[in-house]
Amino acid sequence: MLFRELQLKDFKFKNRIVMAPMCMYQADSLGFVNDFHLIHYGARALGGVGCVILEATAVEARGRISERDLCIYSDEHIPGLRRVAENVKKYGAIAGIQLAHAGRKSQTNSDIIAPSAIAFPNIKTPTEMTNDLIETVVQAFKCAAYRANEAGFDLIEIHAAHGYLINQFLSPLTNKRIDHFGGSLENRTRFLSHIIDRVQEVWPKEKLLGIRFSATEYHEDGNDVNDIIEVIKLIKHKGIDFINVSSGGVVPTKIDAYTGYQLDFASKIRKETNIPVIGGGLITTASQANDALKNLGLDFIFFGRELLRNPHFPYYAAKELGVLEEFNMHPSYKRAKETG
Repeated sequence: MLFRELQLKDFKFKNRIVMAPMCMYQADSLGFVNDFHLIHYGARALGGVGCVILEATAVEARGRISERDLCIYSDEHIPGLRRVAENVKKYGAIAGIQLAHAGRKSQTNSDIIAPSAIAFPNIKTPTEMTNDLIETVVQAFKCAAYRANEAGFDLIEIHAAHGYLINQFLSPLTNKRIDHFGGSLENRTRFLSHIIDRVQEVWPKEKLLGIRFSATEYHEDGNDVNDIIEVIKLIKHKGIDFINVSSGGVVPTKIDAYTGYQLDFASKIRKETNIPVIGGGLITTASQANDALKNLGLDFIFFGRELLRNPHFPYYAAKELGVLEEFNMHPSYKRAKETG
């Protein structure tokens, strides 16, 4: 299963291995790409990953998680991002980018914003967003999507997980608004819904659009997987091509993180929404991934730390599963390919 091709729209994924978006904190203070990003992402594509999704890339300067985040809030960011996308695609991977805004979890020197003026521990108190400010941020996502297309990415993932701005609107723990962006689950979904609408205005219909959600907030008063399923049903008709399932991050809490700890959430979301799903969570071996695809009905598996450790993980995964003969190794490396 792990090395079975899968097609979404006109994009053929050569395998089900996805490089999870992981912040590298290697951009300069203005969020520009440098050689690290070309090597880092290019190496995973060259190593055989089916889809590479760039780290959380800020749609506003005040939306950065840190001062060293990649950014896409200016047209000047396009050429560097284009180099990364071209490099990833040249070596056979689908090139994706995660569009993000940190909201109250931004640790930059900027003024920070959130749906409600509730601080994350050890971070300054954010300014509660006015309707005009909400519109400004929605427009920033639209402009970022336009730039992502100009840079040549195949796929956009909207970051609505890990306690960042969209997740802050979705969560009753961080959204205490009494207007039409707060209160009911439908109202709390409105900010995300507006973002999707605006992104769709500039993102080509033939390209892929997905969303990353935290399936649970690990808090009795927060969202759980059933709430997120309802959120997905509210936006499903807008043309969502995939869901990337993670968890946590809205408030500090202890998470029992074990191998595959998020897979059941992903499986439930897949069954209840019938949208292709990327699942994962401390998956480190090909057999773990293969079992999840086969037994839980998932479409892709994301790998994080394992791909940081080993850019050539797909080769070793193919070896573990006994399908090396099917693994299309780059010609320059074929002399190292084992036959047994």
